[in-house]
Amino acid sequence: MQPFDDSPLARDGKVLILAYDHGLEHGPVDFEGLDGSEDPARTFEAATHPAVTSLAVQKGPAEAYYPSYEDDVDLLLKLNGTSNLWMGEPDSAVNCTVDYAHEIGASSVGFTVYGGSNNEIEMVEEFRDAQEAARHRDLPVVMWSYPRGQGLKNDTSPDTIAYAARQAHELGADVAKVKYPGSQAAMEHAVSMAGKTKVVMSGGSKTTDREFLSSVKSVIDAGGVGLAVGRNVWQREDPTHILDALEAVIFDETSVDEALDRAA
Repeated sequence: MQPFDDSPLARDGKVLILAYDHGLEHGPVDFEGLDGSEDPARTFEAATHPAVTSLAVQKGPAEAYYPSYEDDVDLLLKLNGTSNLWMGEPDSAVNCTVDYAHEIGASSVGFTVYGGSNNEIEMVEEFRDAQEAARHRDLPVVMWSYPRGQGLKNDTSPDTIAYAARQAHELGADVAKVKYPGSQAAMEHAVSMAGKTKVVMSGGSKTTDREFLSSVKSVIDAGGVGLAVGRNVWQREDPTHILDALEAVIFDETSVDEALDRAA
């Protein structure tokens, strides 16, 4: 595994990845209701906030916008992804190689694996190739570990999320990005299953500031190292406000009330 605390992903052993791969994965629907949110430059600008340890994007936005922000933003290149137009069993096309990610300035890479999908075998083999290539480049690897598929009854149950965290560890991920399993105790179980792989929560759909920060606080208290978040930041009118609050909860380990006061 890559040394974590000294990696570009981390600040004081914690992580706040700002994810902006939704344009491919979800399409224009995620940009409705907030003019300008479809402009990658707006999110690249938000990623200059000191709380953000890395910005996760697909190859196209990285090529187009990262050169203007390379002094202020750490780049996590998402290697695979598939549009929401795809209606088959969960799968994810490999859109970028590790070598090309390194060439355009990425200091870490991300890769989705849908455990439980009928395409899991192929995806895990693709992850193997990416993980081993990343080791040769000394790039940390974040697995979007998302159990999903026609045979899966509940993709956010505590046991399923714990399995997702363990799968990321078994396959060699440095960081596992998993969905919130509903409670601090369930997240503690997931963290314990992940061994030395660090666990971060997926931000999910936009919620209220207090509800969102409460779930983040639960993750930190459970031993998770932070968050990979998209819509709960860049779907807000003022991303700086919520990033100020996240900085307090994740890095200073404050209460939710104190974080909201700081960001007011």
